[in-house]
Amino acid sequence: MNPSSPGYLTKQESIAVLGVDDLLIRSLLDKQQFHDPLDEALNLGISSATWPLFGLLWPSGMRLAERMARRPVTGERILEIGCGLGLASLVAHRRGAQVTASDCHPLAHAFLDENTRLNGLTPMPYCHGLWGTAVAREDGLPVLTRPHDAPLSGLFDLIVGSDILYERDDAGTLAQFIGEHAARTSEVWVIDPNRGNRATFHKHMAQLGFAMHEQVLDQTAHDGLDAYKGRMLTYTRQRHGNA
Repeated sequence: MNPSSPGYLTKQESIAVLGVDDLLIRSLLDKQQFHDPLDEALNLGISSATWPLFGLLWPSGMRLAERMARRPVTGERILEIGCGLGLASLVAHRRGAQVTASDCHPLAHAFLDENTRLNGLTPMPYCHGLWGTAVAREDGLPVLTRPHDAPLSGLFDLIVGSDILYERDDAGTLAQFIGEHAARTSEVWVIDPNRGNRATFHKHMAQLGFAMHEQVLDQTAHDGLDAYKGRMLTYTRQRHGNA
């Protein structure tokens, strides 16, 4: 255990991801950590109760990382949204994929940089990614910016996220965010631990021209592995010419 800043403690672990070498990951010590002296997180809609969630490893994030370990490395541009500690992005980055991580939490970038350093990797592109009621752009479009507010250029061929359907989103702000940053022909992966908001998200993604496929990922506890219930949601969009 190491004090990393006044107000919160961290730990460092070797994390096994099926199909790739283990990764060293620095995370928050537990769910009790909190440090927001300037209200940076609060002003983004992140309460004290939800503040530590970005800095923990979650079962759905592990499953997304395993999927990224099996993804063939090509020239495609990949974006992880709501990355938290960015385990899936780190797996892809170490394999040589062209990946950008993004999150709305003020400390996510620092933790990602430290974890790339711990694993001897080159710095990974990172963006501040925000959707929902805290979005501050005057034109109402979703926010995805480089540090220091430099805009991100280009669109992504694959957008991935784990456990991002955690709140009701009748307005479709998450789907809109994805649509703004997805290439005309693109794929979206969402690992959802049955949060209960899938149907609404499906509807909004369909309105953007994405076809959907669900795969059940349920597993019972075995060989030291915990039980898991959830689904892999895959959305694909094919656009040609001016269509």
